[in-house]
Amino acid sequence: MKLHILSIGHKPPAWVVAGFEDYARRMPREARIELTEIKPAPRSRQTQCAASISQILGVEKSRLLAAIPPGCVRIALDERGKQLATADLARKLAAWMQGGRDVSFMIGSADGLDQELKASADLVLALSAMTLPHAMVRVLLAEQLYRAMSMIQNHPYHRE
Repeated sequence: MKLHILSIGHKPPAWVVAGFEDYARRMPREARIELTEIKPAPRSRQTQCAASISQILGVEKSRLLAAIPPGCVRIALDERGKQLATADLARKLAAWMQGGRDVSFMIGSADGLDQELKASADLVLALSAMTLPHAMVRVLLAEQLYRAMSMIQNHPYHRE
């Protein structure tokens, strides 16, 4: 199984790169994490109206969809999504592994993700009810995926 993290944004701070790479490196061979950075649509001071933001999100939606490998489970990250306990995420990962499907996690830009993209996702997932910086979401998601895999493999990383 491959876990694809598709993130709008590029050139994150060094601490984000280091944190993400640390958890990605720890992942077992049967569940590798692959990060794809997707260039955000250009923004200006004039793009603050709802119509302009909608157009920007539409461009970013097209870029995300083009980056998703065929047959993947599609998960949109959004603070209004479903909140899962780590054990529930581990169960979902185990089921996807048994089904032989790769998984794509989509992280939006500062303006989030397109509504149609979220509606067509297999799951809209919230890491928190709080709004998080998209660069930080990369690190938090990688850690939670590592933690979930450690639970599946009965590794002592996760403690209850």
